[in-house]
Amino acid sequence: MNKNITQYIAAAYLSALMIFTGCAGKEENKEADKVYCISKELKKDIKLVKAEMLPIEESITLTGEVESNSDKTVPFVSLVDGVVIDTYFSLGDYVKKGQTLASIKSTAVNEMQDDTQTLQAQLAVAKRKLSSVEAMYKDDIASQKDLQEARSEVAILQSNISKTQKNMQLYSAGGNTIQIKAPADGYVISKNIAKGMPVTAGGDQLFTISNLDKVWVMANVYATNMRHVYVDQPVVVKTLAYPDDSFSGKINNISQVFNENERVLKAKIIMDNNGMKLRPGMSADVVLPVNSQNKSALAIPAKALIFDNNQSYVVVYKKDCELEIRPVTEIASNSQYIYVEGNLKPGENVIASNGLLIYENLKNQLNNSTK
Repeated sequence: MNKNITQYIAAAYLSALMIFTGCAGKEENKEADKVYCISKELKKDIKLVKAEMLPIEESITLTGEVESNSDKTVPFVSLVDGVVIDTYFSLGDYVKKGQTLASIKSTAVNEMQDDTQTLQAQLAVAKRKLSSVEAMYKDDIASQKDLQEARSEVAILQSNISKTQKNMQLYSAGGNTIQIKAPADGYVISKNIAKGMPVTAGGDQLFTISNLDKVWVMANVYATNMRHVYVDQPVVVKTLAYPDDSFSGKINNISQVFNENERVLKAKIIMDNNGMKLRPGMSADVVLPVNSQNKSALAIPAKALIFDNNQSYVVVYKKDCELEIRPVTEIASNSQYIYVEGNLKPGENVIASNGLLIYENLKNQLNNSTK
C-alpha cells in the first residue's frame, strides 16, 4: 500500500514538473518571438525618407568667413584732436546718414571759428583791392594780369571760407564741441570710441559703418582643391548659427596669389543677405559640386546611415511593427546625400532620425530570437 502511494506521488510530481517546464518553455519562446514595434512617442520623433535613384553628384567643402562688402563700408577717422564727451550708438546698431553718433570736445572748433573770422577779414580787403584794380584796369592803368590776380585772390579766400564753414556744419560745431554724424546708412560693424577717450586727427578708426544687404563670403582654397574651383561655380553656404538653412551663391572672383599667412587662395562669393542671417566675422562652410558622374544610384540622407562593426546599415520602415535592418555600401557622397548600393530598393522608406536607437532595439530583438 505504501509502495503504491509513493509511486502515485512520484508520477504526479513528474507530471507537474513537465507541465511547468513546458509552460516556461512556451513563455521563453513567446518572449523570443515577440516583434519590436515603434512606440507612439518615438514615432513622433522619427523622420522617414524615401530612397531615390538620382544622378551621382559629389562635392567638396571649403572653410570660409563672412566679411562686409568693402564697396559699401565706411570707416570713420577723426579730423580733429579732442576728447569724447559722449557716444549715442552701440556695436551692431543700424544708423541713418546724418544721425549724431558722438560728441567731441576740441579746441579745433575755436580754431575754425578764428580761421573763419581771419579769412573773412582778408576777403574784405581782397574785395576792396579787386574793386580798385577793376577801376584802374578800365582807365588802362592796371594790366589784365593784375586784374586776374586780384580776382583769383578773392576766389581762393571765398573757397577757404566755404570749406571751413562746411567743416563746422559737418561736425555741427558749437562752442568748443563737435558732433560726429553718421557718414552713411548701415550697421555699425566695429566700434573703438568711448566716453572720455582722447582722439587724434588722422588717428585710429573710431567706428565702421557697413550696408549689409550684400556680404562677401571669403572661401579658403588650398592647393589640393584648386582644380575643382572656378569662377561662376555655384556654391551652397552653411553656418553654425543656422544649421538648417542653406544660402545659394556663386564664386565671383578667385585671387591669383596665395595668402602669405594662411597659404590659401581666396575665393570671393557675393551673397544676398535679405534675411540678415550672414554677419561679418561668422565662420562658414562653402560646399561646391565636383566630379559629376554620368550614372545614378540610390540616394539617402547622411543621417539615415548607421555604421556598426565596419559595415553600413539602414533601417527600412514598412509598418510600425515591420522594420528591417539592411546592409548597404557607400559609393559616393555630397553635402545633401549619400549614394549607396545593396539590398535597398527605390521608393522604400528609411528612418532618417533616431535610427540608431531603433537599430539597437531591432538588433537586440534579433539576438534574443536566435538564442
